[in-house]
Amino acid sequence: MWKSVEKMRCFRKRSMFPFLGFLITFLLFFNLYMDDGYVLEAEKRQLGETLMHPGNSERYVHTFRDLSNFSGTINVTYRYLAGIPLPRKKYLTIGLSSVKRKKGNYLLETIKSIFDQSSYEELKEIVVVVHLADFDLAWCENLVQEITRKFAHHIIAGRLLVIQAPEEYYPSLDGLKRNYNDPEDRVRFRSKQNVDYAFLLNFCTNLSHFYMMLEDDVRCSRNFLTGLKKVITSREGSYWVMLEFSKLGYIGKLYHSRDLPRLAHFLLMFYQEMPCDWLLIHFRGLLAQKDVIRFKPSLFQHMGYYSSYKGAENKLKDDDFEEDSIDIPDNPPASLYTNINVFENYDATKAYSTVDEYFWGKPPCTGDFFLIIFNKSTKISRIKIVTGTEDRQQDVLHHGALEVGQKSVDTKQGRQCTSYITLGEFKGGSIEVTNVDHKIGFDIECVRLVVTASQKEWLIIRTISLWTTQPVSQFIN
Repeated sequence: MWKSVEKMRCFRKRSMFPFLGFLITFLLFFNLYMDDGYVLEAEKRQLGETLMHPGNSERYVHTFRDLSNFSGTINVTYRYLAGIPLPRKKYLTIGLSSVKRKKGNYLLETIKSIFDQSSYEELKEIVVVVHLADFDLAWCENLVQEITRKFAHHIIAGRLLVIQAPEEYYPSLDGLKRNYNDPEDRVRFRSKQNVDYAFLLNFCTNLSHFYMMLEDDVRCSRNFLTGLKKVITSREGSYWVMLEFSKLGYIGKLYHSRDLPRLAHFLLMFYQEMPCDWLLIHFRGLLAQKDVIRFKPSLFQHMGYYSSYKGAENKLKDDDFEEDSIDIPDNPPASLYTNINVFENYDATKAYSTVDEYFWGKPPCTGDFFLIIFNKSTKISRIKIVTGTEDRQQDVLHHGALEVGQKSVDTKQGRQCTSYITLGEFKGGSIEVTNVDHKIGFDIECVRLVVTASQKEWLIIRTISLWTTQPVSQFIN
């Protein structure tokens, strides 16, 4: 008899989970529907129609088709803990997977940072999906209630979903391979994490055009979506599998949503072999992206102090992170030339790219130059050039000038501008000039770096950053 009572308690507790989620969401919707102009009316109506049919089991679960090839989604039935997807495909899905930590919990701060650092126009183009991947249902229920209370507007607007893949869909987490001499609990933790991510990626396949993976203890740059769009636009016509906007862990990794099913299958196939960030390198290579494509400044910063694994300390920080992401340079299309002897494959184009690369040349002489010729004349508002790196601080331009020119023509020495104006001299290996369009009376066709004194040290041009006077909307539409 006592066993029967205990079973009934367990059943009652489980059955209350979806009911409470429905009740809370319904009450929030009713309140916001009456007086909140912040939510789009069309989105309110869509959610309202769904909430008025509680008998429809599709409100609670989402079943994917089981296809035989790796381009198909995995057959998993998900629990909806808060929110439902809207029919309109968004520009970007941001995925987070979270488990109970022994020390600290940063998930709410991460969600808040995503929304707080986005403008209203940007918010209309994103959806955040949180996968609560812990098997402790009581912990999940308490966290869902807190998320629902703090982010009601975003749940109602379809910008925030909280899901869970039930434990019965997970492969065995016992008797796993002890690769890399990791202890058994470490192997179990990283293997389960691979499966957590696989189920999250699988769910997000059809929600948007692009997918960004974050961890649950991250701080975002202001207007990070605008920065992402500028970068994506600049890569049009080029092949890529993964773009990186942070050099840490599984933070700030961007994919085409069409690649998510294959990545989900890949993580499941090799879930016990190695950590997820190592698997990502292999996945990228198998799809023929050989090199890392990482952009600076970083748009996301790790803020957690305690790891989700045993509460261990994790003080890693991305020193390329900048709070104001809209400061990403425009670098309009151009051709690059230099008469400085180039070392190996550190060619001129790498200084002009926003990817983490640089130009490296042998010791320059007086009169040597580094020239940028735009495809069409351009209004430039700001120019910033940095030479040298942290580990090669002597390989800077010790004496040089920054010039801008107009009226480019073909000469025996190559394409050149017929006249130049000097904007300033390099100091400490760098130069930055603002309000350029106010200081000169013409549209710029050439930007030239000129060596004004020979040096014994080699020269690294780390970044050449140019900002145009074009409105941001031209980059992100």
